[in-house]
Amino acid sequence: MWTVPELKRMNLGSVVDEARKGLEDLLYLAMDRRIRLAVTGLNQSGKTVFITAMIHQLLQGGRLGGLPFFQVVAEGRFQGAKTVIQPNMDIPAFRYDQFIQTLTATPPAWPKATDGLSEIRLAIRFRPSGFLQSRVRSSTTIYLDIIDYPGEWLLDLPLLGQSFAQWSDEVFTLCTREPRATLAQPWLEYLKNLDPHQNAEEGVLRQASRLFTDFLLACKAEPVGLSYLQPGRFLIPGDLKDAPILTFCPIRHTTQSTQPGSLGQVMADRFESYKDRVVRRFYDQHFSHFDRQIVLVDLLKGLNRGPEHFADMDRSLKSILKNFDYGRSSTLSRLFQPRIDRLLFVATKADHVAANQHGNLERLLKRILMDPVNDATFHGVTVDTMAISSVVSTETVVKEHQGRRLSFVKGRPKGRTEEVLLFGGEIPEKIPKPEAWQSERFNFLEFEPKIPREDADDRLGHLRLDLALDFLLGDKLT
Repeated sequence: MWTVPELKRMNLGSVVDEARKGLEDLLYLAMDRRIRLAVTGLNQSGKTVFITAMIHQLLQGGRLGGLPFFQVVAEGRFQGAKTVIQPNMDIPAFRYDQFIQTLTATPPAWPKATDGLSEIRLAIRFRPSGFLQSRVRSSTTIYLDIIDYPGEWLLDLPLLGQSFAQWSDEVFTLCTREPRATLAQPWLEYLKNLDPHQNAEEGVLRQASRLFTDFLLACKAEPVGLSYLQPGRFLIPGDLKDAPILTFCPIRHTTQSTQPGSLGQVMADRFESYKDRVVRRFYDQHFSHFDRQIVLVDLLKGLNRGPEHFADMDRSLKSILKNFDYGRSSTLSRLFQPRIDRLLFVATKADHVAANQHGNLERLLKRILMDPVNDATFHGVTVDTMAISSVVSTETVVKEHQGRRLSFVKGRPKGRTEEVLLFGGEIPEKIPKPEAWQSERFNFLEFEPKIPREDADDRLGHLRLDLALDFLLGDKLT
């Protein structure tokens, strides 16, 4: 049998390349030397910034005390990290070089959000902690594959457990409440003129799906910003744009509409094709190979937008969590052999409120996820929650105000060039009651990246990113 170096020298083309990649993957898996970390998030949760900051901190190697709670760094065993050639040539590269340049420019700016699948590989070198391991080898290298993918694709998984009629009923029920009720009017008005029993025509299918897609895009766009939106590829079609597999929409279903060739039946058939060729394929080719998963959410924006938006975010998070229920009756365990054993939910942009509110931010996220975590059968999946800031853009300032010591936030509000000092507001520990929104107590601002001082080092500041790294990677770096 040829060794991997021998196969490389033979240069027999793509077939050998695939064989080499498979052999390397098996070797890394057997030696526990590869981690596939998947990163996703709800709408505008800071996913690109998180991945960029995480890579930056690893490349910096905890220099100048930047990762005090990342155990391998705290113990002095971290020897360095570097980006290396990614293993999958058919997946776009995560452009860390471009994103870090934007974050560290003069003035700094937030990088543009990614909207598809991308990947980057890091080689992390460290000294083993065990007595015997450290005697056998002075250093070990582990390969970290970071996979960035849209949260919309993760929210598609529940479709696998639904029929077309069930999914249609759910969408129509959601459309009875604002803000969906108003946004859905053009699509719903068009549906009134359609009979599920009529013969299917491609023009009708295209128009119905176009109006439904417009509705989904309006739900996602600012200032609405909903996140529980399916199917995900209607929002981010990629190479499926204008493909027949994306020309369907919910429709009132009756038993008669199941006749072959009817509008209702063709819609149902395309829904099933979408599940089989898009959703199943993604989870089979990618999701089932992930080792660790982190899900990002901007709770502050959810609070700002009001009770319907917050409930929509709550629905999305609970739907996502069900994807990691590996009990025998779960859809995921029946379809795949998943291996994710650590799952982290993160409330991002913690620095947009004062430091004394960070605990409440984490407790609120934990409260949202409490019931499904307790009810689910996780079979070895460790779940945790945190409130972090990938890149700190503010600082907390404590001042006297009308005889009270209050915590203020100092930073550059979005669209401003000068820093201001403002009272950032308070985060509820529990899901707010209706009267809390009626009083308009939630008005959390977004901030631009902090302009570094002239004497500052080139390391980006963060809050608890080291704790997230330790949870996701720490056990593999011992």
